[in-house]
Amino acid sequence: MSKFDYIFILLHIPVTITAGYALYVYKELTKELKVFSVFLFLSCIVQLVALVLSIVSINNMPLSHIYVAFGFLSLAWFYVQLLAAFVNAKIIWILSVLFFLYTVISSIFIQPILSFNADALTVESILVIILSLSTYIIFLNETVRKQKMQLIKSISWINSGLFIYYASNVLIFYFGSLITYAFSISLTRYTWLFHSFFMILLYFCIFMGLWKRPRN
Repeated sequence: MSKFDYIFILLHIPVTITAGYALYVYKELTKELKVFSVFLFLSCIVQLVALVLSIVSINNMPLSHIYVAFGFLSLAWFYVQLLAAFVNAKIIWILSVLFFLYTVISSIFIQPILSFNADALTVESILVIILSLSTYIIFLNETVRKQKMQLIKSISWINSGLFIYYASNVLIFYFGSLITYAFSISLTRYTWLFHSFFMILLYFCIFMGLWKRPRN
């Protein structure tokens, strides 16, 4: 294996550690953080299975299609739990259902499951950016901050991690097919290393958010 292969294997450590920690403290988590843990556990399982498939030279693109569809549903559920008292939860759920239907249609007719689902990833990134920015704005309100006082530090870390990750990688997702099929293998690997850096940052922020969870 090349040095890039070893690096990509090591990049699975942050999500594994963070998911393991979430499982360890799960009973202590608030309802919002327990719901977020669903996204975290899903991410860990998908990434580890994708790694195994990659090692044995099996196309792992179908996992990406599954992860995008159900990953966003779990994030939407998290934001519904977090913002239900301040925004109409139906709006988030309607967006989630529409996005889920879009990913299914895209995976069947536009970017089949054996190809890179760049379009769905791009749309997902934009939706998560909107949700995270909405959370920033809502949490600027003093009344909201008082109601969510115990959760502020924890949620700020997690929300920031999601915003930074999806905002930083939206262009990579948008140009994903071009990068994968038109650029040299070396350049493609460096591009995805850039993506991986922000993935590590994401799981660092999530870990810090769980670490700063409300404690009774």
